[in-house]
Amino acid sequence: MNNFEAIILGILQGLTEYLPVSSSGHLVIGSTLFGIEGENNLTFTIVVHVATVLSTLVILRKEIWQLLKGIFCKEWNNDKEYALSIIISMIPIAIVGLLFKDVIEDIFGEGLTIVGVMLLVTATLLAFAYYAKPRNKEKISYLDAFIIGIAQAIAVMPGLSRSGSTIATGLILGNKKENLAQFSFLMVIPPIVGEALLDTLKAVGEGTEAAFGSISLMPLLLGFVAAFVSGCFACKWMINIVKRGKLIYFAIYCAIVGTLSLILA
Repeated sequence: MNNFEAIILGILQGLTEYLPVSSSGHLVIGSTLFGIEGENNLTFTIVVHVATVLSTLVILRKEIWQLLKGIFCKEWNNDKEYALSIIISMIPIAIVGLLFKDVIEDIFGEGLTIVGVMLLVTATLLAFAYYAKPRNKEKISYLDAFIIGIAQAIAVMPGLSRSGSTIATGLILGNKKENLAQFSFLMVIPPIVGEALLDTLKAVGEGTEAAFGSISLMPLLLGFVAAFVSGCFACKWMINIVKRGKLIYFAIYCAIVGTLSLILA
């Protein structure tokens, strides 16, 4: 992987982690077009995922700090209730990630065909959420949090957008647009960190050569910076997009890219 390819893949990871268009799917498409195996290089994958987590912490630093202060208060409050909803939403992805992630990858792989199909599913979800009748629930209930968590767990499929699935599911359940983007981004931080840790353990188990491959320090650094900067942009932009209810444009984009992926496959 050269420096240019690392920058492009880093930008793809940062942008598509939060935009409802599937980061894993776009990394597969980008790697295929470049003729490299960027998604299979564990070190690069870990680095760009850590960069996107840091971008979330930067953009949502005030909200996260307020949440932490509320959690450590003695009295039960809205912040503790919100944190509990996030924890509940993480249960399905924890089960799938620990027990079934490798099985799913073995069964479906990461080729352009499955990516194309899942991008079309993402497009359908976003379109359905866009036209669903809003109910504007004031709070995300524990049950809704768990169902949104199930959507996140299903999004381990390559090409199925994590943010798209969770936000669309929340909208279909009748939750307010203003609450969903922040909730969606906060609930994905622990799974992304957990996935990075699992990849790290996998890299250690397979040895140094399997982890690093032929990649050098400079592409890693450039990929990290590209993913961090684009992640900051995408996180902030996506929050405003969800508030304005403009997800239909991403549905159209996913439909086009999904169709092209199937043709290329």
